[in-house]
Amino acid sequence: MPLRLYPLLLGLLNLFLFTGCQPVTTEPVASGYDYFPLETGRYVIYDIQEQQYVINNGTPVNRTYQLKEVVGKSYTNVMGQTAYRLMRYRRSAENQPWQADSMWSAHAINNEAIRTENGRDFIKILFPVRNLLTWDGNQRNGVDADEYQIRNVGHTYYVSGKQFNETATVVEQDDSTLTSQDKRVTVYAREVGLIYKERIQIQFCTATPACTGRSQIEYGIRQVYRINTYGKE
Repeated sequence: MPLRLYPLLLGLLNLFLFTGCQPVTTEPVASGYDYFPLETGRYVIYDIQEQQYVINNGTPVNRTYQLKEVVGKSYTNVMGQTAYRLMRYRRSAENQPWQADSMWSAHAINNEAIRTENGRDFIKILFPVRNLLTWDGNQRNGVDADEYQIRNVGHTYYVSGKQFNETATVVEQDDSTLTSQDKRVTVYAREVGLIYKERIQIQFCTATPACTGRSQIEYGIRQVYRINTYGKE
């Protein structure tokens, strides 16, 4: 082999070794991080319908209201991770002033999107987002395991007449027995976040043979979030 080719071969070998040893990086969009956007000033307003069932009262209490969630400034949490406050406001109708409701928080660490709700951490999404990906949503809060699964990645979804072209559905639970129903489904859209949420957690009557197996609700809740508008303040 001619000597003049050795420097070229040596350079190619070094380039191969250098690139081969570099960590693989994944684009945020390809991984699906934009399904869970965290940016100060982002807000979403939801229309919420709720039915609350109370023991010994066959008629549910019906409520409709709006909830606004605003991403606040970032801060360093107790684990030394960057997190964002989620300031939540509530009002009974669009013509009413907002009232402070609660403050939660959210952060993304490694491949997990985590929301802290009422002091408890839930792994809401796992990255990279892909169909049939499963994980324990309660892994970080010490409660019994609760398997979540992602479905319908990239599908179009309609909420209140609005079209979202790329969404991912997370089935947190979908279980029904003679004694109870537990259904929790959330839908996320790229660059928006949560656009739809359905929560049904009810207990059926089993006190007497006459009501057992008849889906007679004893107590629990039905709740649906639908996105109304979103943007940045």
